[in-house]
Amino acid sequence: MCGITGIMTASGAPPDRTAILSMQQSLIHRGPDGEGLHFADSVGMAQRRLAIIDLETGDQPFRLDDGVTLIANAEIYNYVELRREFANVSFTSKSDCEVALHLYSRDGDGFANRLRGMYAIAIHDPGERRLLLARDPFGIKQIYYTEGSFGFAFASEPQALIASGIVAADVRSEAAMELLQLQFTTGRETIFPGIYRVLPGETLIVESGRIARRLRRAALPEGPPEEVDEATALARLETALLDSVEIHQRSDVPYGMFLSGGIDSSAVIALMAKLNDRPVRAFTVGFSDTDAVDERDHARAVAAAVGAEHVEIDFTEQDFWKTLPQIARIMDDPVADYAELPTYKLASVASRDLKVILCGEGGDELFGGYGRYRSMMRPWWRYKRAMRSRGALEGLGVSRIETRDWRKGVAASESVADVMGRTPLQVAQATDCADWLAHDLLIKLDRCLMAHGVEGRTPMLDSAVAEAVFRLPDRLKVRGRVGKWILRKWLDGVLPDAKPFSPKRGFTVPVGEWLIRKGATLGPLVARQAGVADLCRPEAVEKIFVSNRRRAGFAAWVLLFYALWHRYHVEGVREDGDIFDLLGTN
Repeated sequence: MCGITGIMTASGAPPDRTAILSMQQSLIHRGPDGEGLHFADSVGMAQRRLAIIDLETGDQPFRLDDGVTLIANAEIYNYVELRREFANVSFTSKSDCEVALHLYSRDGDGFANRLRGMYAIAIHDPGERRLLLARDPFGIKQIYYTEGSFGFAFASEPQALIASGIVAADVRSEAAMELLQLQFTTGRETIFPGIYRVLPGETLIVESGRIARRLRRAALPEGPPEEVDEATALARLETALLDSVEIHQRSDVPYGMFLSGGIDSSAVIALMAKLNDRPVRAFTVGFSDTDAVDERDHARAVAAAVGAEHVEIDFTEQDFWKTLPQIARIMDDPVADYAELPTYKLASVASRDLKVILCGEGGDELFGGYGRYRSMMRPWWRYKRAMRSRGALEGLGVSRIETRDWRKGVAASESVADVMGRTPLQVAQATDCADWLAHDLLIKLDRCLMAHGVEGRTPMLDSAVAEAVFRLPDRLKVRGRVGKWILRKWLDGVLPDAKPFSPKRGFTVPVGEWLIRKGATLGPLVARQAGVADLCRPEAVEKIFVSNRRRAGFAAWVLLFYALWHRYHVEGVREDGDIFDLLGTN
């Protein structure tokens, strides 16, 4: 894993070296193991390296004799198989990323179609006078860009573009309200005016500092459900999962996994235990002295069943007040998802011994795990509640302007997903993959782990797994009130100690409990913050923080996160401290 950045000028003049070095420096946390630079004609590119595969000869950039040059933030898991196709090529390294450069030389613009993994890749082709950016189909790795009179610039994180002085740290108010209502922002536009996301699966071709063409590779297979019986589905599932976990373990450094009490991570650890000779290192977080579900007992039983080395971590109220400002600082593309709290601490502890972590992210989207999917299974004559139909602030009298515009991005994704005879369940899954997964869960995972020099891997989000399960009949995904039915059925056979069919309460973080204890003090502080006051009524915000209603507690969390995020990324505050320090009081 790495951080990458670069500029292509519109005039053809050499790019500003100082700006590129500034962006590279701002990404140092993503790559503490090395750095690389490339300057040629109108293009300059920089990279920071986190060494995972080929520790000795894997430094970037990679360059061909004709000058074509690649930098990447990537793990190409099928690099071993792909290299066999280039028997007559002299590779300069054993890196997984170098093969992408030879694929481009052979296949041209469609080079990324053969890649299996997570990637954000930049290729400069001086002969064709162009720059290419490619992002993996699920959007596991992010890449951002901006265009202007100067030309085109890109980076692994928006804050790098801002640090260079190319883009100002302003806020689009419509995106800010979308964040407050949804916890994340949708689509190509970010919350910063002029900064855009390369979409999942997209390849951009840039010429003369302007985007000339866009190509798109789909993450999910097309078409309606196939008629497959249970036995065939189980066999297909096991083959795909075993293959995916095996190649996701390709690494020259130690790896482990995050184990929750859920189905997805239990499936991953079952496969890792089967594939490894030594005990798997598994990390689980829990919450003591709260009403929140504590998954450590169940995770402990699962770990014992497979002989894993289990590390248990406690996340306390003190951790909350101390670490939330740190998380707001790293979450430059903002995500107000409270799961980032335990993820951040898990990464901090895991980083002491490991550089690679596998997790179960993506299982709910591919297998149909969310409770909201059950509504999609209702017959046409029963009410089906639209996904994300109610915002976090809606109906609480907080917003200065009551509007439903915050749902436009979700509606657009639903429209794009509703193709090729897909069922309502498939449309819901595809919608979640396009935005919720790519612009919430995977940003959270990337920023929380990379802040500690740890690479996160997601074997559920693999092309082979998607091919095996997305077009399964709906009844094999959701059956009655049980989601992920086929995955539970498989897990029940290979790891019954996981108790996949037992009732489980959803994972939650007790932020509501913690906030209400200091709500009378915290509410006025949040209400007067510039970012919040622009969008919300201060007196209503204060009431939210002293309310015992569950919805009010969640709204308070989102408002608090945004207040801290705005302090760092818009107002430019650089002080360290806890939540109260950052909001202006001791």
